[in-house]
Amino acid sequence: MTNKVTSVMDARACGTCTLCCRLPEIDQLSKPANALCVNCVTGQGCLIYDGRPDLCRDFLCAWMTDPKLGPQWDPVVAKMMVYGQGDQLTVLVDPDHPQSWREEPYASQLTSWATKAAGRGGYVIVFVGDDVYKVAPTN
Repeated sequence: MTNKVTSVMDARACGTCTLCCRLPEIDQLSKPANALCVNCVTGQGCLIYDGRPDLCRDFLCAWMTDPKLGPQWDPVVAKMMVYGQGDQLTVLVDPDHPQSWREEPYASQLTSWATKAAGRGGYVIVFVGDDVYKVAPTN
């Protein structure tokens, strides 16, 4: 049986996306949130790719691993990056496109995810620059 995550990862690639090198804070590299990592070249990727820290090596956004996410969730298209952390779904929005998460098809999908997560004690949290939002589930 084929592993769905492996088959999705084989079909998708980071390409020119470097949002994971820009949006999250990476303490191990002394990299603040929303600042491009000194080891990254926009549109090309990591200059220390083969020797990058385990934190970077182990990270994959949800678009790379979730076969249910369509091409609209490609971070380059969506202008945001989504990943899970236990019962929390985290969304890091490109501050150059701060409203992207409020637009369709993203807004309704985030609300749907928040509703499902709330049923199991989880939530969806969105970071846009220094602003943080918790997506409200529907009743």
